[in-house]
Amino acid sequence: MKKRTGILLGLDILLLCVFAEAMVEKYNTKAVFNTMQESKKIALTFDDGPNAEYTEMLLKGLEERGVPATFFLLGKEVEKYPDIVELIHQKGHLIGTHSYEHVNLKNLSDEAAIEQVDKTNAAIHNIIGEYPEFIRPPFGSWKSNLDYETNMIEVLWDIDPLDWKTNNAGVVTKRVVDKAKEDDIILMHDASESSVEAALEIVDELKEEGYIFVTVDEIIFE
Repeated sequence: MKKRTGILLGLDILLLCVFAEAMVEKYNTKAVFNTMQESKKIALTFDDGPNAEYTEMLLKGLEERGVPATFFLLGKEVEKYPDIVELIHQKGHLIGTHSYEHVNLKNLSDEAAIEQVDKTNAAIHNIIGEYPEFIRPPFGSWKSNLDYETNMIEVLWDIDPLDWKTNNAGVVTKRVVDKAKEDDIILMHDASESSVEAALEIVDELKEEGYIFVTVDEIIFE
C-alpha cells in the first residue's frame, strides 16, 4: 500500500512539473509575442540643420532617451557649423542631404541641381569622412532623372506636423501622435525651441505606445 502511494505521489509530482513547465513556456511565448506586437518602428527626421542654437539641445534630449534620428542637412549650414555636424555623427544619428541652399531642385537646370547635391555631400564628407546615401529634396521636389546622376535614395515623409508654422509644442505633438502608424517617417525641423520640445514629447508619448525609433534606412530597407 505504501509502495502504491509512493508511486501515485511520484506521478502527481511529475504531472505537476510538466504542467508548470508548460505554463512557463506559454507565458514566455505570450510575452515574446506581445513584445513583438508592441515593437513598432517609426523614424524621426529633421530638416534644414544644423542649427547653431537648437540642434545640440535636441541631440542631448535624444541621447537621454536613447533614440536615433535622421538629419537632412543644408550644405551652407554644414560649412558654418562643422562641429555640430561631427557631433550628430558621433552620437550615432544618420546624416542625409537636403541640398545646399534649400532651393526647389525642379526649378533648376540638371547641372545646377546636381551642384546643390554634390556640394552638400562634399561638405558632409569633409567632416565625417562619409558621403550621404539619402536625400530629402526641399519641398519634396526631386528630379527623377537625377537618380542616375547622383546615386542617392530619395526620402520623403508620412507625417508633416508643420512645426515651423507654430511655436505651440503641444499642438505639434498632438498632430504627430494622433496620426502615427508603424513604419511612418515624421518630418520635423531642429530650428526652434518649440520644435525640439515637441520632438522630445513625441518620443516620450510614442515610446509609451510601444514604438521603437529608428533611422530611415531601417524603414526603407526592412
